[in-house]
Amino acid sequence: MKAVIYARYSSDSQREESIEGQLRECTSFAEKNGITVLRHYIDRAFSAKTDNRPEFQNMIKDSGKKLFDMVIVWKLDRFARNRYDSARYKSTLKKNGVKGCFRYRSYFRGRGGHHIGICIRGLCGILFC
Repeated sequence: MKAVIYARYSSDSQREESIEGQLRECTSFAEKNGITVLRHYIDRAFSAKTDNRPEFQNMIKDSGKKLFDMVIVWKLDRFARNRYDSARYKSTLKKNGVKGCFRYRSYFRGRGGHHIGICIRGLCGILFC
């Protein structure tokens, strides 16, 4: 499976470490699940309340070229905060053949102290686990 990672932070008051943390968590998830990450799309100091984000738009356009099968996003609000935009772009990705568009985040630790990744329904209406 080929994937891309989308990461962003919304304001100048946030730091580059925010992006690094998102990339680290998403990359770790991909590695643990045998997913090849082809590219990172990163928007710095862009709110997800709008779809006017250059790298987000590039990712959506590239999905139409069938360059990847999956989008990995650390947290749902990194993708979109506007419900209309969220539904619109989830639909576009699905139409473009993006099969496993999901959110990953460590919510809790299992008995052995390992982080457990949760894949949730919602971003594309698919459960990928």
